[in-house]
Amino acid sequence: MSRVVFVNRYFYPDHSATSQMLSDLAFHLAQAGVEVHVVTSRQRYEAPSAELSAEERMGGVAVHRVWTACFGRDHLVGRSFDYLTFYLTAAWRLLWLVRSGDRVVAKTDPPLISVLAAAVVRWRGAHLTNWLQDLFPEVGAALGIKVLQGLPGRLLRGLRNASLRVAECNVVLGEGMARRVAGEGIVPARIAVIPNWSDGDAIEPMLPADNPLRQAWGLSDRFVVGYSGNLGRAHEYATVLGAAERLRDDPEVVFLFIGGGTHRDRLQREAAARGLRNLQFRPYQPRDELRLTLTLPDLHLVVLRPEMEGLIVPSKFSGVAAAGRPTLFIGAQDGEIARIVGEARAGEVVAPGDLEGLVCAIRRLRQDGATRECMGRNARRLFDARFRRPLALAAWERVLGV
Repeated sequence: MSRVVFVNRYFYPDHSATSQMLSDLAFHLAQAGVEVHVVTSRQRYEAPSAELSAEERMGGVAVHRVWTACFGRDHLVGRSFDYLTFYLTAAWRLLWLVRSGDRVVAKTDPPLISVLAAAVVRWRGAHLTNWLQDLFPEVGAALGIKVLQGLPGRLLRGLRNASLRVAECNVVLGEGMARRVAGEGIVPARIAVIPNWSDGDAIEPMLPADNPLRQAWGLSDRFVVGYSGNLGRAHEYATVLGAAERLRDDPEVVFLFIGGGTHRDRLQREAAARGLRNLQFRPYQPRDELRLTLTLPDLHLVVLRPEMEGLIVPSKFSGVAAAGRPTLFIGAQDGEIARIVGEARAGEVVAPGDLEGLVCAIRRLRQDGATRECMGRNARRLFDARFRRPLALAAWERVLGV
């Protein structure tokens, strides 16, 4: 049986989304008897200066952590240097590690790591699978990074597409992303859609009154609108901030943000500047607490800037659905999450900037518990049909031929 070698900047015990997906898959394959290696950094997503062990074996997986700079995500120049050093040290490690016949799986953190992985597999006679969590450089161009909107962006896109053509399979997260990849000239036979997943055994619907976190965090008698995970540059927050300001005198409604991200920090500063007391902020919680953090809110916000459609798919949606909670999606009304939520009747969709629409949706769902509960049941049924972890892991086994 061929070995499987993953490459991604983060891995267990890091809690970031890419790390959690990779860790689930790597440990699953190892338990099934596959020899699994992971080339990763010594950092954690929220602690760039962390020094995890350089070499260790956990859960049957051989983990190879390479040295990188550790400036973190706060500044573009520092982040770029972190990326550059990972490219160099990870490429060297892959050259040392990969053998003929191995299956190399390249994720997209840092961006374009697939380009180096493609060179290594061709040199070593291995097989490449790309696991696309987003599409770069298009994401950077859509976020307004000028250099990626011109010739450098087109050159990087050409390099990325060359690595997609080398791959035996390119795994994407949704149909919109699949169409984007096919539009770059990649044959559909080499594209597979496997959504990011959640653990439906660990995360199950729970009545708000039964959730001990509501009392511990002083939310027992509040209607909680939650946001879980990263709130970054791809996510619009002005609509939420505006709605919170309109609801500032409503003592029942509170907005709860659990996680981190560039825009999360900005949101917290702006809320404080405006004197808004109906927003609460909590840091990332341990993964084994997701059963509580995802079932604490009465409904969840999922946000994506419309220009990101087809470039990113919010992975937090699967956890919200597992928890049996309605989704309030703020984004393109013809986008992928909007379509899924609408077809499943698992929530509502609001256009970015529609403060009145968001306020009305929150008030309507607060007052209509029956509709809210029906949406939650629909969300869980959708999760069981499409986003359960065993479904995704089985699909990955088929892609990798193990």
